[in-house]
Amino acid sequence: MRPESVSKYKPFPKVELPDRQWPDREITEAPIWCSVDLRDGNQALINPMTVDQKVEMFKVLVAIGFKQIEVGFPSASDTEFEFMRRLVDEGLIPDDVTLQVLVQAREHLIKRTFESLEGVPQAIVHLYNSTSTLQRKITFRDASMEDIKKIAVEGTKIVKGLVPTLPGTKVRFQYSPESFSDTELPFALEVCEAVQAVWQPTAEEPMIMNLPATVEWSTPNVHADQIEWFSRNLKDRESVLISLHTHNDRGTGVAATELGLMAGADRVEGTLFGNGERTGNLDIVTVALNMNSHGVQTGLDFSNLKEIRDVYERLTELPVHPRQPYAGDLVFTAFSGSHQDAIKKGMDRMDEEEKWGVPYLTIDPKDIGRNYSKDIIRINSQSGKGGMAYILQTEYGLDIPDKMKQVVGNTLSHFADEKGTEIEPVEVYEAFCSNFVNSEAPLKLEQCKVIRESDDHVDCFATVVYKGEELELKGSGNGPINAFVNILTQLVPKDFTVSDYRAHSLNKGSDADSVDYIQIRGDDQSTHWGVGIDASIGKAGVLALITAWNKLHS
Repeated sequence: MRPESVSKYKPFPKVELPDRQWPDREITEAPIWCSVDLRDGNQALINPMTVDQKVEMFKVLVAIGFKQIEVGFPSASDTEFEFMRRLVDEGLIPDDVTLQVLVQAREHLIKRTFESLEGVPQAIVHLYNSTSTLQRKITFRDASMEDIKKIAVEGTKIVKGLVPTLPGTKVRFQYSPESFSDTELPFALEVCEAVQAVWQPTAEEPMIMNLPATVEWSTPNVHADQIEWFSRNLKDRESVLISLHTHNDRGTGVAATELGLMAGADRVEGTLFGNGERTGNLDIVTVALNMNSHGVQTGLDFSNLKEIRDVYERLTELPVHPRQPYAGDLVFTAFSGSHQDAIKKGMDRMDEEEKWGVPYLTIDPKDIGRNYSKDIIRINSQSGKGGMAYILQTEYGLDIPDKMKQVVGNTLSHFADEKGTEIEPVEVYEAFCSNFVNSEAPLKLEQCKVIRESDDHVDCFATVVYKGEELELKGSGNGPINAFVNILTQLVPKDFTVSDYRAHSLNKGSDADSVDYIQIRGDDQSTHWGVGIDASIGKAGVLALITAWNKLHS
């Protein structure tokens, strides 16, 4: 903004709560969850869901584990009403799931809502009216506080009077002072207590007071102060469940919800991935997985988050951002070399640890259905040795020696830098092989036969092509590598020593290929790595030696 524009705004007032308790509390148990995807989420779509699509979304929400689902505003349209009836008529409502329906505090709308609930086993009637200063002044043309309170009280009386018309339905009541976030706290309390006095809830049959941050005006700590102030001042608090309904106008809806729970709230309303009007509703996925990451059970199952996201994107026609917490394509991905190295080291140690603890990863991606090799480390010009080694190990079973990783990283980073874009795992593997595996120039191995005469004596018979000439050579030593070193001295006077040697099986089983890694040090103090892969462990070592030797002499 320009400086002259900023001057027309004012700070949001703080709450006088000098002895606030919420900063010292922790979230140790999950709230009651209520999905509002089929109402708040649906009303924010460019193309609202059809009845069939809403049925599909309802089934997804049930499968995730939601026990309270706001299914719509049945008095608002025929589509909403028809959806309600379809859930009933087709027996789609599980015994442990409560349907929530939203309605304004108007008599004809409330009556239509009760008609939609016939045959529903358990229902929450969610009544609301606007209470904020701005709403009173602008929307209701300078309505008085008393006028606003009267709307809430009369609406509650109508709801209570209609409950006996649904003898087969267990009806619970929820009231929302819409725009609670910018309603004067004493007035919000006055309206809610007036509603409470009409409904007369008990600890055994509590009502729900939903305190929506319909617009997010303040920092999350102020929202927490509002919730704690209200909770501490409400009469008969034990007869009320306090519910949160945060929006995300300032980008802090998740934080506001978490602090609101610390401030004493019992229940949370939100949507999958934060879909909702303007900048959206609370993202329940994020809040629930945040709790999981601290060892708190939530009752919600996001172990197949990618599948849930796919259905969500198809039904809502909204994409999930690649950096969306937990759900985005790139949220577990490291391109940076230092990050990749730390992640690989952390993953390598996880078998030794009781609790999760990998640098840069707050949760185990596998717990929400993500793939280590495809989701964690991807390679571009910013990547380093750790990332390259991780891809080669997880995708191709190559456990690169630590001393070799820097050389491999430098070589493959140069390849990625020249390409200028991300390189796929198969490209990493192909580049590794072309630079380090089974080299054939200037020396190529055609055939190799190893005969062990005793524990410390081996004869090696080899057919090689060197500089275009085929040669039959023999060397002896205390092992295949030492024997072939002596063959090489017949081609070029010995100018190196073997400085490192490692080997492992590429796959499990008796038919596994052997992978051998050899480093040689030239008389000029240069070092060169070679890798040999072959079904014969002896030949694999020879191929690794030839590859390193070729590098020295190329």
